[in-house]
Amino acid sequence: MAQFDLIVIGAGPGGYVCAIRAAQLGLKVACVEGRETLGGTCLNVGCIPSKALLHATHMLHEAEHNFAEMGIGGVKPKVDWKKMQAYKDDVIGQNTKGIEFLFKKNKVEWLKGWASIPEAGKVKVGDEVHEAKNIVIASGSEPSSLPGVEVDEKVVVTSTGALSLGRPPGNVMVIGGGVIGLEMGSIFARLGAKVTVIEYLDRLIPGNDAEVAKTFQRILKKQGIEFILGAAVQATEVKRNKATVTYRLRKDDSEHKLEADCVLVATGRRPFTEGLGLKELGIETTRGGQIKTDRHYATSVRGVYAIGDAIAGPMLAHKAEDEGMAVAEILAGQAGHVNYGVIPGVIYTHPEVASVGETEETLKEAGRAYKVGKFSFMGNGRAKANFAADGFVKILADKETDRILGAHIIGPMAGDLIHEICVAMEFGAAAEDLARTCHAHPTYSEAVREAALACGDGPIHA
Repeated sequence: MAQFDLIVIGAGPGGYVCAIRAAQLGLKVACVEGRETLGGTCLNVGCIPSKALLHATHMLHEAEHNFAEMGIGGVKPKVDWKKMQAYKDDVIGQNTKGIEFLFKKNKVEWLKGWASIPEAGKVKVGDEVHEAKNIVIASGSEPSSLPGVEVDEKVVVTSTGALSLGRPPGNVMVIGGGVIGLEMGSIFARLGAKVTVIEYLDRLIPGNDAEVAKTFQRILKKQGIEFILGAAVQATEVKRNKATVTYRLRKDDSEHKLEADCVLVATGRRPFTEGLGLKELGIETTRGGQIKTDRHYATSVRGVYAIGDAIAGPMLAHKAEDEGMAVAEILAGQAGHVNYGVIPGVIYTHPEVASVGETEETLKEAGRAYKVGKFSFMGNGRAKANFAADGFVKILADKETDRILGAHIIGPMAGDLIHEICVAMEFGAAAEDLARTCHAHPTYSEAVREAALACGDGPIHA
């Protein structure tokens, strides 16, 4: 029976980061993973492959729409779907091999197979039982569906199936107006598909800034994506490789049907804990299947911890990574923690959408006095030169102290630009601190400074 200081169950962003960090701190660590490759959903069938296809199709869009205006001519580009898929797979392979290298470098043992926890301090993988002083559950999540919607991963697909279709579909129905649906929808739209998004609520990207959501919908509509909001999907039916989607409009309860080559079910995700034996072990969970933990990520069973998508909070890879590092540090006798008020969220469409901290809606609901500094990318020279002037930066600051409370960006490289605001918030900075920091010209980041200036006397270039 192998003995370890820590066994981590799951080698996704939370699990593999937890394992490596614990090993760096001197613990003897093993990580259990049932896939043939490390990296979890994110690396294999999520974040990384979708970003590869988003990048490829954005390059296609640039060639089709902006190259000629810049004086670049030539033969119109053609899509080689098999080669695009090969490029995506190569990106995945490079990253999974990278994690294998990191495991070897840090002496993390990979226990290949699916795990169960027969009792505290023991993890069973296949027929072998391993002992551990502590166990961290980082088992991730899986796509959730709707009643009446049967996924076959051929015509009615989750994001997993959508990433590896045999050919690009001509007509796509996306159920769900959140991050996954809009990212995948934009990929297919750039490839020439007719894309229609059906969303239960009356707006896109719930939880995000309402002004950003409204602007985002307008921009995506200009890109050819259609939206049916306030609609409840009732069922899907597949015949002769075509799907019929039945939905009801909430405003009048009228029933409608639409046909598509492909239906993408993007209605969120749920914790994946099947087979772990949580109930038998006595680990408490919520009604939604999330594992209950305290502020140190400890479950109701001594020596068993949980992080990432398996517990409460946003299902984000970087949130899981932070929790993985924190729990590793706690188990090594340090004071690991996560600042949940400064976890950014990004949508990798074009333009990108990024946010951190409070929204105007949450501040109003809490009755807090705040001010808004806003700057349009139309006033940014770099954005104009790069055909990327849609969108804006919005900074929310406390009306009395000027401390930054949140920020929302829709525009070029928003997912990168948000991080200087995250750093500022982590150090309790005021909007004036950002405004007085020199930003290189010409860069997109100047829009962040201008928005910070707008929290004071006003921006220079607007």
